[in-house]
Order: sequence, then C-alpha cells, then structure tokens
Amino acid sequence: MPKILIIAGDATEDLEFFYPYQRMLEEGYETHVAAPSRKKLSFVTHDFVDGFDTYIERQGHSWPADLALADVEPTEYAALVLPGGRGPEYLRNDPDFRRVVTHFFDAAKPVAHICHAAIALAPLGVLKGRRTSAYPACAPDVEMAGGIFVDGAAVVDGNVVSARAWPDQPKWMRAFIGVLRKEAPAEG
Repeated sequence: MPKILIIAGDATEDLEFFYPYQRMLEEGYETHVAAPSRKKLSFVTHDFVDGFDTYIERQGHSWPADLALADVEPTEYAALVLPGGRGPEYLRNDPDFRRVVTHFFDAAKPVAHICHAAIALAPLGVLKGRRTSAYPACAPDVEMAGGIFVDGAAVVDGNVVSARAWPDQPKWMRAFIGVLRKEAPAEG
C-alpha cells in the first residue's frame, strides 16, 4: 500500500490537517504524520469575522505525530501533504523539513499544499517557475520565490496541487486525489 506523509507542527490549521488526513485514509493510503518531534501536536482554527481586516485564531484539536522529521525516510512515501496555519512559519527553519520536502519535489512525487504552507516552500526554491495558489496574503512570498501566484481553489502544476485555504478543500483534494490515482494508486 502506498504511504502518504503529512508534515505538521503546532499551530497547524486544524481543518487543513484533518480533511486531507481523513481523505487519504478513506482512499486507502497508509498515512503518517511527521513533525519536528514525535509528540502530541496542538492545532489552531482560523476564521473570519465581519469588520476584522485579517483572520482570527482559536485553539483547535490535538493529534499525535507518528514520527519526528529527523526519522523520516522520504523515499518510503509516494506523496506529501502540507497543511497551512502558523506551523509553516517555523517548520521552514527545520533542516529535516527542508531535506524531506526537497526530496518530493526533486523526485517529482505528488505534493499537495494549502494556505500558508507556501511560505515554507518559498525558501526551498521549489516554487520557481511554478503556478501555485496560497492564502492571498502569501502571494508576495510566492512571487519573491519565483513562483506564479494563482488565486485559485485547486491549482495543478504537474504533480503539485495547491489551494488558498480550508474553504477550497473539496476542490483541492479532488484534484490531488486525481493526481494520486494516476501517479500512486492505492491498492485494493
């Protein structure tokens, strides 16, 4: 059975973690969660309030990481999912995060990323020349990294599928599962 890796950390967006996690399981993929350390992660939820210029943040659910990023052997995984939230702000500084994520892009394996995950990808150089979506406030990060920002719900560029934020998840995951079924079909 192909394995999917989801990288998350504390302050990962709750909905952007659980929706793809459950969809991967539903599709029949063995799904592992990696984080800077093997521990119970604390997620957050972001929402929009009338009259407020940006989003608000509340405490979300918790979920255990299956393994630390240092222990990830990326060649064992068929695809990668990167949720957003505030987690990417610090994940991008982790050398093992950079090692693991770069493998997926170098090997042209399927990658799904959403929202603020783009700010963790930008310093890696993997967005250069690539059409990608992200939370619109991240557009400058995508463009400074040489990417082409697209304000869309399910932007497909080769094996990479991106989206703006959790309201896009049905279209985002539908497109990503289409790529997975072609590149790394689940068994059974």
